[in-house]
Amino acid sequence: MPSNKSVSDAPIVQFTNCRILRDHQLQREDLWVREGKILNPEKLFFDEKGSADVQLDCKDSIVAPGFIDVQINGGFGVDFSLATDDFKSGIDLVSQKILSHGVTSFCPTLVTSPPSVYHQVLPQISVRNGGAHGAGILGAHLEGPFISKEKKGAHPEHCLRTFEAGAFQDLLATYGSLDCVQIVTLAPEMRRSSEVIRELTKRGICVSLGHSVANLSQAEEAVQHGATFITHLFNAMLPFHHRDPGIVGLLTSDKIPTGRRVFYGMISDGIHTNPAALRIAHRAHPKGLVLVTDAIAGMGLAPGRHTLGQQVVEIDGLNTYIAGTKTLSGSVATMDTCVRHFQEATGCSVETALEAASLHPAQLLGIEHKKGTLNYGSDADFLMLNDSLYVQATYIAGKEVWRQDVSGM
Repeated sequence: MPSNKSVSDAPIVQFTNCRILRDHQLQREDLWVREGKILNPEKLFFDEKGSADVQLDCKDSIVAPGFIDVQINGGFGVDFSLATDDFKSGIDLVSQKILSHGVTSFCPTLVTSPPSVYHQVLPQISVRNGGAHGAGILGAHLEGPFISKEKKGAHPEHCLRTFEAGAFQDLLATYGSLDCVQIVTLAPEMRRSSEVIRELTKRGICVSLGHSVANLSQAEEAVQHGATFITHLFNAMLPFHHRDPGIVGLLTSDKIPTGRRVFYGMISDGIHTNPAALRIAHRAHPKGLVLVTDAIAGMGLAPGRHTLGQQVVEIDGLNTYIAGTKTLSGSVATMDTCVRHFQEATGCSVETALEAASLHPAQLLGIEHKKGTLNYGSDADFLMLNDSLYVQATYIAGKEVWRQDVSGM
């Protein structure tokens, strides 16, 4: 039988003394990594007669898949909806800094902006793998401008658009390109939205429903045309009503096509959604819940005035408002904080809380074969956490990219 060296010369790292999140359970197993992928130890032992080159003691940590944030508008003074000369260095800064929150992949999100902003910013976003330089970029999330005036939230009204004749061409002209786009949030009640949803879905782009006054049947029709996501459930949509529950009703709708799952984003920061609402959503449709930060440029900075695209935002504690109003505008929560708050608010298991930030967003984007799990063959993007779900270390492709500094503690 060949030795492991005949299969690959790459070193094999064995992470020991840990509890691995696999198959929805924390399991006392070792984690084996080679060439950035999770190895099946049985194949290694029996087929390759191989063994570990390096052993690392995880000191009883939880080992979980890296978090995936599909809605993040910026952070640390960087606003993804502003066309600046140093946009690339800004996105690099955010991708570096969020490693400490356990985020290993993300979708930089642009709020409603003038076409010129999309035309300048989108060519500067490229899908890339994560590493020591920062979290991987999965593609952009374009939230607007094809959304409802009544539920615009923090989006600037003068930039909102409707679909004219040749709706998809209209969308293309607005954005300039869809090359790096992963998610588009739109209001499904808009005329001609069905053809747009079909066209986007055909191109492998995830369509999300949000900033909308859609009733349930309009939302169901959008799902039948290919929509699979709801942008920050409960926020910027009609409130639940027992005779017509609106978009919220998708969580328990019987009109979802067979084999399709509707996912929904939740900003679990203790501000955007009352814990009772979080519990209602989770109990109604636990497998669809995707934690998002909806973080803005002010995340990681002191309270004060910051931007969100075309708007000025004031941060007061954990609250963020459009300046001079009480309109909520994104959050300053970090992903690890959202995971802890979600677990505390719902009383769910540790496994469930971790999967809402890893497995579910990977399933939403159709990348669960490589991200969001620690299955054999998956990318070795993972976290070490303590029992209180504080991130101790972040790994991408099996290499440590961030570790909690305990020297001063």
